[in-house]
Amino acid sequence: MSQTTLQEPEVNLELAIDHGLTEDEYEMIKDYLGRTPTFTELGVYSVMWSEHCSYKNSILEIKKLPREGDQLLVGAGEENAGLVDIGDGLACAFKIESHNHPSAIEPYEGAATGVGGIHRDIFTMGARPVASLNSLRFGDMENPRVRYLLDGVVRGISDYGNSFGIPMVGGEIYFDEAYEGNPLVNAMSVGIVKVGETASAIAEGIGNPVLIVGSSTGRDGIHGATFASEDISEESEAKRPSVQVGDPFTEKLLLEASLEALKTGAIVGMQDMGAAGIACSSSEMTAKGGLGMNMDLDKIPMREEGMTSYEILLSESQERMLIVAEKGREQEIIDVYEKWDLNAVVCGEVVEGDRVTYWKDGEVKADMPADSLVLGGGAPQYVREAKKPEYLDTVQNFDTDTLQHSDDFKTILLDLLNAPNIASKRWVHEQYDTTVRTNTVNAPGASDSGLIRIKDSKKGLAVKTDCNGRYVYLNPRKGGQIAVAESARNVVCSGAKPVAITNCLNFGNPYKPDVYWTFKEALGGMGDACRKLNTPVTGGNVSFYNENPKGAIFPTPVIGMLGIVEDVEKHRMTPGFKNDGDAVLYIGAERKGLGGSEYLNTIHHLTTGDTPDIDLDFEAILQESLLEAIKSGNLNAVHDISDGGLATTLAEMAIFGAKGADVSIDDFAGSLHEILFSEAQSGAVISCDPEKVEAVSDHFKKFNIPVHEFGTVGGSELTINDVVSIQISEMSNRYEGAIPKAMEV
Repeated sequence: MSQTTLQEPEVNLELAIDHGLTEDEYEMIKDYLGRTPTFTELGVYSVMWSEHCSYKNSILEIKKLPREGDQLLVGAGEENAGLVDIGDGLACAFKIESHNHPSAIEPYEGAATGVGGIHRDIFTMGARPVASLNSLRFGDMENPRVRYLLDGVVRGISDYGNSFGIPMVGGEIYFDEAYEGNPLVNAMSVGIVKVGETASAIAEGIGNPVLIVGSSTGRDGIHGATFASEDISEESEAKRPSVQVGDPFTEKLLLEASLEALKTGAIVGMQDMGAAGIACSSSEMTAKGGLGMNMDLDKIPMREEGMTSYEILLSESQERMLIVAEKGREQEIIDVYEKWDLNAVVCGEVVEGDRVTYWKDGEVKADMPADSLVLGGGAPQYVREAKKPEYLDTVQNFDTDTLQHSDDFKTILLDLLNAPNIASKRWVHEQYDTTVRTNTVNAPGASDSGLIRIKDSKKGLAVKTDCNGRYVYLNPRKGGQIAVAESARNVVCSGAKPVAITNCLNFGNPYKPDVYWTFKEALGGMGDACRKLNTPVTGGNVSFYNENPKGAIFPTPVIGMLGIVEDVEKHRMTPGFKNDGDAVLYIGAERKGLGGSEYLNTIHHLTTGDTPDIDLDFEAILQESLLEAIKSGNLNAVHDISDGGLATTLAEMAIFGAKGADVSIDDFAGSLHEILFSEAQSGAVISCDPEKVEAVSDHFKKFNIPVHEFGTVGGSELTINDVVSIQISEMSNRYEGAIPKAMEV
């Protein structure tokens, strides 16, 4: 007997709750429909109203973020990705999203399909992806399960991205027990498109045909959005079928076919099928167009027999798109996709009204107001109870002076260089193709941010993912500010002007008051920094329920920063020391405070203290003055100070440049431990020709930025006063030799 003829279960409150809906939400659905929903309708509402699709517990806070800017062409929530004018008639589409829950259960496919999904968001807009980034978090690598997750995630990212042919130009990897059992896998894609040639995810034109293109539909990924909207538990392993399976070679065909089909001019609207599959793409396009849509599910190409309407609509099979074509020109589109050996089938049409109606076996299986399903429409929006976590007063008042601090500064520095959060990630980056398409200027790990050139232009794009979850845990407001400020500082250090951000907001269960308070505070901090630095939010992703039986992750609002380099050949900057005899200078705020530092974490095994202070007004001036100095051509090397503090920054500059330095910190205020290892914000180390020191110093003094000339480049070792003297080779061995047991799965 065909599965489509099986008796559907009776829809009632109990079944709705099993689908992740609340009693109030079930009543809302009945009010929208004027009746009890069918089983298929219940499934559609459950995924569309899941946190993953509706942002029901976050949208009201997200709307408080700055979302307007001079160069912004498409803002947050308007399309599949944000769009920024980068000059020369070009625009950059970029976005970051999470695939945390799938990666926790099936790391290889979870990470791979995360990469595929974010690239589809970009080329659905008509932009060609030109760069990838990622932001990864794992637990303690001594744990075999963590090594298994790390291995699977890295292979999934590399296999999909390398096969698809997009260079990986940046990323970050952090390790902390807070992410034990619940890794974070955030993927970012950056694309280029000519201004005025973008596509929109909209259904317009009564009578226009609707096509599904790409892969066939199977049962993989059903209820993936719902799965991503609940806590990780011991039962999660049983939900492996909710993890999609990707095919990068099909995605490459889909990319080329879609960009070619757009050139025909026959496409009215196009939307990729990510979370919630056909249900999401059809309802969102319909709601945006303010019309209705009829779809015949019997016409959907399927790779499994007997699929029900419920399964077809909720499947998250990868490499599929929904297209609204101009009536009478659908064959032009079909011909393009068939040329690329892809399905392209008319399965519906745009109609009058405001409803999405799905037919199967000659029956209406679901008939719903489109607006009732979608984010910003009839989907519920909540403000949850918020309460300041009790632990904050304790950690923020911790006195680091009470600790026994070793005076063996050489050993401390070497231990920091060997720490998983600081040490070279070459053993990961070398698994990625970083140079495909020949546009990569700064590859991962080689600079403060990734950098690609834009062909047929002098310009380049600097991109960076950044967030210190420990900072946000210890002080959510300041942690949110620093996440934005540091990512902006990183692109400035590469010679780029920060212009906009995308974000991936990774938090625990929003129904817990302390989690929701932290979420609100962190977003408030992000908004503070974005306004001050003029980097509006173009969109992104919210990932709640990042918890496991041991507790929630560190709150981790990952920032994807976009910067523009006006002239890649003239203004590109890197961190390695360049020339013997160059002067070494420090610019920025005082080096004080050890709270939240990698020093406390690595040496004292503590996550405590208050997050470093940040003066956003000072930060904005520092970045402006530093970018001007880079453009002047007076600087030879620039490296911002972050994890590990000043000592680690100097060591990295020596390692990257294969040149030592002799520096004195006598003019710095504070204890030696603070001067060397504080992660105080708004600071950078720069180098320049000795004859340019006066001009460089005068430049920063003009902006009221403190300047310290404190050393000279040269030799084969790094010397700091009489407390540190280490050969570059020894530092490099510790920094590059920290390949953990991670690959021994």
